[in-house]
Amino acid sequence: MQGVVRTDLTFPHTWKTEVLRVRPLILPPRHFVYPLQVDEVERGALEVLIQPSAADPFLATCALGFHDPIVPTGIWSTPNPDALCAMSGGYGYIIETTAPERFTMLPYRPVFQVHTAVEAGLLLFVGHQAILAWGNHGEAWQSKRLSDEGITVTSIEGRVLYGLGWNMITDKETPFALDLDNGQLLKK
Repeated sequence: MQGVVRTDLTFPHTWKTEVLRVRPLILPPRHFVYPLQVDEVERGALEVLIQPSAADPFLATCALGFHDPIVPTGIWSTPNPDALCAMSGGYGYIIETTAPERFTMLPYRPVFQVHTAVEAGLLLFVGHQAILAWGNHGEAWQSKRLSDEGITVTSIEGRVLYGLGWNMITDKETPFALDLDNGQLLKK
């Protein structure tokens, strides 16, 4: 694993983590690879030692998406205090720390930005054209298409996300406002 590794523990959580620079020579008794079926997962993978609150620690090996500084790598707490989000080169994994065999690989490949919306109780994942919201019980919603190629989040104010999406026909950035309760566009 190379590059900048972010950590955002905004949401309360029941676990501790340590991002390892390299995989240990001797693996711990509990080791999970995400996703389950992947070739050459070791190359650039994010290696995270996770200590759940009421279980033995485990090593999570998260396959690298893209080796590019434009996509996020790191650890985020989620609205569910027992789950964490590991981002590895824009590939996102939501891992249940109390049952690490249960995980979700985010459908956006890659995720370009991760934002916390505390008041709305959401972790937000920005893709090429839309935004995915993750709440306490998993996926809360996905927005409709907001851009032809590229979204810029300009601010999150309470339960509203403001941003810009590029419109191919006009070749301009078009502003939008998204209701974080349901992912719908707000009327101007």
